[in-house]
Amino acid sequence: MSVLVYTESEEGKIKKIALEAVSYAKGIADQMGTSVTAVSINVNDVSELGKYGTSKVLQVSNDKLNKFNGEAYADVIGQAAKNEGAQVIVLTSSANSKFLAPTLAVNLEAGYVANVISLPEGTSPFKVKHSVFTNKAFATTEIKTDIKIIGLGKNSYGLKENETSASTETFSPNIDAHDFDMEIVSVDKATDKVTIADAEIVVSGGRGLKGPENWGMVEDLAQTLGAATACSKPVSDMGWRPHSEHVGQTGKPVASNLYIAIGISGAIQHLAGINASKVKVVINNDPEAPFFKAADYGIVGDAFEIVPKLTEKLKEFKAQNA
Repeated sequence: MSVLVYTESEEGKIKKIALEAVSYAKGIADQMGTSVTAVSINVNDVSELGKYGTSKVLQVSNDKLNKFNGEAYADVIGQAAKNEGAQVIVLTSSANSKFLAPTLAVNLEAGYVANVISLPEGTSPFKVKHSVFTNKAFATTEIKTDIKIIGLGKNSYGLKENETSASTETFSPNIDAHDFDMEIVSVDKATDKVTIADAEIVVSGGRGLKGPENWGMVEDLAQTLGAATACSKPVSDMGWRPHSEHVGQTGKPVASNLYIAIGISGAIQHLAGINASKVKVVINNDPEAPFFKAADYGIVGDAFEIVPKLTEKLKEFKAQNA
């Protein structure tokens, strides 16, 4: 009766958001008096999973699953859940997990709640708190089905080390050929060193930067902070930055620990997409910019003067504490 967690990966490496999901699964397992079983698909090294509370790892190796396929992945996870008698299945709230989760829920006749932000208030009844209305509000939902599927919101629980001796088993599910009636032909990936999906810090720029030739200072600040770079919709529409960096309600949602907006006025669609970020900082020369009402910290001034000075001070601070 273990808690099952799907450890999302990319190119054979487990993602940080998956380790957060394992940490969360361990928290639920402790509430229920049971253990955590992880299912990993074509992952090269699963040794890290025991560090965050996994007791058993089901390793799936199948060349057909090298590319993400929502139907097939849901089939694999569902078979693993039945094999383990799992009552709770933990996923992330990534685009891929949100794609496969509804299919998995139908297959298992399970209730599914996405964007969960904390451990259940109780397991009998089983109630979880989650963000709704593009992170403008919270709701508490009771899951009444025998099997419960939880999509954990990014950066909502954090990584919690809980060293456990994890055993590893080979798991060979029966894959239905019809799962591959739809096939992913190609995937275009952002080339940033830190991706928006995995970043704890995001540095974003808007039209206030006046042109793509001025993005060097944004990238320099991001590199200093170990952050991902992002942009507002108008910037990507004008071709200053790739669409993969567009964040907001109509782009990629951001739930980083720190979000720095440079030269972004704060259209409602942009604010809705980054509202889940824990700390928001805005740098803008317009004191009436809407972003200031949503930000935790604001600097009124010329970004072309402030950002280089901020980067310089951060580099000095890092050098002194190296």
